[in-house]
Amino acid sequence: MESFHWLKDLFTTTDSVAHIALLYAIVIAIGVYLGKIKVFGISLGVTFVLFAGILAGHIGFTAPTPILTFIQDFGLILFVFMIGMQVGPGFFESFGTAGIKLNGLAASAILLNILVMFACYYIFFDTSNTASLPMMVGTLYGAVTNTPGLGAANEALNTVFPNGAPQIASAYACAYPLGVLGIIGAIVLIRYACNVKLEDEEKQLLEMEGTKTNKKPYKMHLEVTNQYLEGKTLLQVHDFLNRDFVISRLVHEGELCIPNRDTIFHVGDQMLIVCAEADQEAITAFIGPKLDIDFEQQDQPLVSKRILITNPKINGKTLASMHFSSVHGVNVTRLTRHGMDLFASASLPLQVGDKIMVVGPEDAVDRVANKMGNSTSKLNAPNIATIFVGIFLGLIFGSFPLAIPGMPVPVKLGLAGGPLIIAILIGRYGYKIHLVTYTTTSANMMLREIGLVLFLASVGIKAGANFFETVVEGDGLLYVLTGFLITVIPILIIGPIARMRYKFNYFTIAGMIAGSYTDPPALAYANSICSKEAPAIGYSTVYPLAMFLRIFTAQIIVLFFCS
Repeated sequence: MESFHWLKDLFTTTDSVAHIALLYAIVIAIGVYLGKIKVFGISLGVTFVLFAGILAGHIGFTAPTPILTFIQDFGLILFVFMIGMQVGPGFFESFGTAGIKLNGLAASAILLNILVMFACYYIFFDTSNTASLPMMVGTLYGAVTNTPGLGAANEALNTVFPNGAPQIASAYACAYPLGVLGIIGAIVLIRYACNVKLEDEEKQLLEMEGTKTNKKPYKMHLEVTNQYLEGKTLLQVHDFLNRDFVISRLVHEGELCIPNRDTIFHVGDQMLIVCAEADQEAITAFIGPKLDIDFEQQDQPLVSKRILITNPKINGKTLASMHFSSVHGVNVTRLTRHGMDLFASASLPLQVGDKIMVVGPEDAVDRVANKMGNSTSKLNAPNIATIFVGIFLGLIFGSFPLAIPGMPVPVKLGLAGGPLIIAILIGRYGYKIHLVTYTTTSANMMLREIGLVLFLASVGIKAGANFFETVVEGDGLLYVLTGFLITVIPILIIGPIARMRYKFNYFTIAGMIAGSYTDPPALAYANSICSKEAPAIGYSTVYPLAMFLRIFTAQIIVLFFCS
């Protein structure tokens, strides 16, 4: 047995690097594998790492507290920063006409979650106990299944309780499982309370698809019949119509060419136009009728090619500033970003990772491809400098003290709020300061998940020592009950309002609720009952703002009410 002392030391020498690495490897591996187990089609996912950490901490399989705290905070910073980078490009664009209403409903749900939490706190708990409200904050974020909010609240509590903050992860763990079930159950309950028939909702989505106007590219072939256009240049026609469109090919007296801004229109010319779907009727009415031909099928020396932008120097430049038609002799007819087709308007800024459809002579198209980069391998290497520059700026921003009258200590956005806001701004506007913000989806997810599991494992291990005493001998069942109320009550208020007052489709409402709670299992359920993209659109519309508000309000609650 003497020969196995090294193995015993590996598991018991808590301050060795090998022991700490082993601890995290075991906790994370077990948590991830257990999180894949589904019960009634629902799994807790990577959050099960928290429970694995709690078990490890309970049996004394732990590490020095300073080490646990460092890994916890670093994981949180990495996690929230990558979330910010993901949601940043679409954060401000999500506030369209319908987007404002959906985001307003999501913000109302978040406010109601907080109000229900305070109501439960005053009704069920001893308000003289300084630990009661922090534990209710943990319950709140377990009930809404929002781990970043837990991290933000935890970090703020360390400021308020410098000698040892309450282990709110225990309350979070109590509320989380029923929170996942409660969100899905409440979505189902809305369906019956509002007498929703899924078949009718699907038909409504089909009708909306047929009539909806949007900024997706629309391609059509027209013949010039308006006598007013005789002798006018393409630039003059464009300015008069005041609508964005691209003429990728034009046939004049049997000759096919690629027009530029100085190309002169003649009655009888035939052209291939790409424009926003909403503008196609006005353009047709002004220029002339549609033709039942396809220039792309004719034998001609022109090619269409999708080109990937990987040259950092192109980042942030608008299509107009690139002078594709006048300088390169080609036209850009459409653009794809994050899997979505966008109309190639002159003012649209290009970003690394975009794909543009270029039409022109083959040699000219190849020259443009070389200028744009068009190298998939360049995108496989993550822009690691941008990530750490952003984290650096986020930590400085999060550490800046804001003195608010009546507050005992200055408010700071902290390790969660600062990096999140900077990441959103960099994701949206980084190209303006020549930062390449593109990260492949897989790279973003990998870094995000690594940060999340490090955070969850650390929190679980630290909370594990007192977890069972808190749950069994303390208020564990009360956390479960109040967590369920925090989960369900706001959904049962906001859902019917969205349906009856604003007439939103049920599938959109389901996606909006899942996004408000930043809950992937609820989105998976909504997607399973709908064949269209409505749940995903509702989710993605409110997710950026909801994630920001969950993290930001966590710190506000702690700093204003727990100090």
